[in-house]
Amino acid sequence: MTKLKTLLAGTALAGAMAAPALADKWDMPMAYAATNFHSEVGAEFAKCVTDGTGGALEIVTHPSGSLFGGAEIKRAVMTGQANIGERLLSAHQNENPLYGVDSIPFLVSSFDEHEKLWSIAQPYVEEALAEDNLHYLYSVPWPPQGFYVNKPVDSVADLKGVKFRSYSTATARMAELTGMLPVQVEAAELSQALATGVAESFISSGATGYDRKVWEHLSHFYEVDAWLPRNAVFVNADAWNGLDDATKTVMNDCATAAAASGLQRSKDYTQFTLDGLKAGGMTVGRAGDKLVSELQAIGATMTAEWLESAGDAGKAIVDAYKNQ
Repeated sequence: MTKLKTLLAGTALAGAMAAPALADKWDMPMAYAATNFHSEVGAEFAKCVTDGTGGALEIVTHPSGSLFGGAEIKRAVMTGQANIGERLLSAHQNENPLYGVDSIPFLVSSFDEHEKLWSIAQPYVEEALAEDNLHYLYSVPWPPQGFYVNKPVDSVADLKGVKFRSYSTATARMAELTGMLPVQVEAAELSQALATGVAESFISSGATGYDRKVWEHLSHFYEVDAWLPRNAVFVNADAWNGLDDATKTVMNDCATAAAASGLQRSKDYTQFTLDGLKAGGMTVGRAGDKLVSELQAIGATMTAEWLESAGDAGKAIVDAYKNQ
């Protein structure tokens, strides 16, 4: 039994004590499909809170961008259109560079490295979210990112002119530095964009490609372990402040369990999805030395640019990570 499922049973016993004065329902918009592991963890978190408060605070998840599109979720929660939501943080790096700390190319390339970086960066990101009227609850990393393309690629030169799906400042900049053509496409629209030729390539984990059955449109997945971006769950700060202490305790306990469950699922899902891409007919494997070295050089440029934009806080995070 997972920690989150164990907690579901335990928190149900505390429901009467944790209940807000009046029963309430919170809608939780999410950008990814219901079958994606992030969405599954979010649904378990919602049930954990609902059970833990004895149904007095019911959280209802809305996956696949069905309530708000991915690009709209953060603002919807900031403004109180939804009380809680999940969003890929790096998609908002243009608002605050600290939201892109998990997408600095090749700074980390494994789960263990990423968790060390996040343990340093989390307080800074929490503060940035608080400035946007958001209370941070938990976050879960995606598996390491790789390149999806519709042809063999041996070097950066082979990518020139390819229409590349971007979803953040980092991915748009990578497209620019590699000579690709960036096209803004949200996760829920990815399959259609590939089917219609709007996009021909993208960088993401094996999970995204597997969930979207991209073997129907693309031929190759190159493992480059560029970064491990995170999906974060946050609450409108005013809504959070309106909760009693017992309800906050239930939500925090459920959030802690969700973070641990999500991390393990992400690890377990990594090889499963790569095997799934192969079974679908894609060529899957490590990128060649030439491509990796050229991408790492681009990553060094992007790291320097991020450090300049993130200022003292960014430097403090990276220095602390490198010096630990």
